[in-house]
Amino acid sequence: MSQELSVQYVYDRRRLVVGLVSIFLVYFTMAYFLQALNIARPKIAADLGGMDLYAWSVSLPGLVGAFVTLIFGKLSDIYGRRIMMLIAVAFALLGSVLCALSPNFVLLVAAICVGSLGTGAMMPLVFSVVGDMFPPVERSKWIGMLQLPMGIAALFGPALGGWFADTLGWRYFFWSTVPLLALCLALVPLGIPAPSGARVKRKIDYAGSVWMVLASSALIIGISLAGGRYAWGSPQIVGLLAVSLGCWVLFFRTEYGAEEPVLDPLVLRNRSFNTVAAASFLSFFGQMAMMMYFPMFLQGVQGIGAARSGWIFTPYSVLMAFIGVPVGFLLARTKRYKWMYVAGYGIVTADMFAVAFLGESTPALVSLAVAALAGLGLGAIPTVNTVVVQNAVPRRLLGSVMGAIFFCLMLAVAVSPAILGAVMNAGYVRTLAATLPEGLGRVADAETMADLTDSQVLLSQERMGELEQRFRGLGAEGAGLFAPTVEAIRAAMQAGLKRVFWLGAFTMLAAFLIILTIPEVPIGSDPPPGQPGA
Repeated sequence: MSQELSVQYVYDRRRLVVGLVSIFLVYFTMAYFLQALNIARPKIAADLGGMDLYAWSVSLPGLVGAFVTLIFGKLSDIYGRRIMMLIAVAFALLGSVLCALSPNFVLLVAAICVGSLGTGAMMPLVFSVVGDMFPPVERSKWIGMLQLPMGIAALFGPALGGWFADTLGWRYFFWSTVPLLALCLALVPLGIPAPSGARVKRKIDYAGSVWMVLASSALIIGISLAGGRYAWGSPQIVGLLAVSLGCWVLFFRTEYGAEEPVLDPLVLRNRSFNTVAAASFLSFFGQMAMMMYFPMFLQGVQGIGAARSGWIFTPYSVLMAFIGVPVGFLLARTKRYKWMYVAGYGIVTADMFAVAFLGESTPALVSLAVAALAGLGLGAIPTVNTVVVQNAVPRRLLGSVMGAIFFCLMLAVAVSPAILGAVMNAGYVRTLAATLPEGLGRVADAETMADLTDSQVLLSQERMGELEQRFRGLGAEGAGLFAPTVEAIRAAMQAGLKRVFWLGAFTMLAAFLIILTIPEVPIGSDPPPGQPGA
């Protein structure tokens, strides 16, 4: 029997219904966790004194997520979707409990990393299960329908994240995910069958996995440390990046010679996959600028509370999710997708350039509009990406190709915050030095001056109160300098954020230009002659 038919998944009507319910719940829980955490993260970091590690709270879990997307995707092709989904949900549950109990920001980041072992694998596994359930054309509809739980989570997640942070406390947010994950653990075995058919003994590509972990780790750590602890041209950073490059070369060489590669060469040689992966990687700089730094802009520059900023940000998340539903049905009907890419990337590119012009006095309604437009432009892309890459490879590689595409996305999630954070900090420090009131250095002590280098003081009422008391303790001159100092911090934060938004805009433009080159293969048809995967 061929390897293509060696593993099969048999769904009767009852199991199909329960399976859809289970993956919808898994997808909803993962989306709720990520949406709410994005809004609550600035307040969590401020409360735990971890603003200097803010970018690491995204990049390190992103690194862990990148590992598991690729590895879990491949292992699910070998051992089945059910067991890998159960392991993923269990890690996510453990991570939520550890986050809720974390006494400091370092341990919180470690706990989020534990949870990322699960949440990072959930999305590619969910889409792989849909690929097992349905043929390509019908698959488009259900991949689009999966945006319904994403949309529901987007509708309530950001507002709930802000509400928990402002009222009950952010720890209750993490506890709120525990019963949802426990229900997922109960439903997954009932809805997702174990693989059937002839089982072929297959080897795990340990060597490729090791090279991939080393290459990714050296890359992300090097970029994260660059511009902060070490200069970009320092021996430490150059050395880490050189190690990463060498390990990537060894990884790809290993994959082309491996019996069961983590990343199959058929995927690596596929033009559709490579185009989608490159555009998605670059576009994530713009997406992370919106997800990480737009809430910071609303709360720090415009002085909007976490809960209200969650409502302003909600249209971005809701539209990004719900647009995928009609897109899935349009794909199933027309079997054409290139125009969707052009429209989606075009809208969000224009919107990112508009975000760079927002300022302290920009009306909240304008901020709401740009958030909504970004969600509208990005909404079609996840659904189209999934359908296109699944259509580009044989069915036996569904787990591998979904793991590969989400590996690229998670690598972008891990790398982009470090680069965006370095850009933000450089702009902040330079502007702050030029805008602080004259005479401050004469009356303020070293500790007070050091606190001013952290722009996140604007996000914490407690820290702002402490800073004001310290200024009042400096006498009448110090008290008089407090207000202009706060304005200098706000102006410096705005300058740093503008740099972030400009970088996001130009990387989105590059992604738009790349996606223009994608070949259009009608959904459900064979790839062009000579195209790997045909």
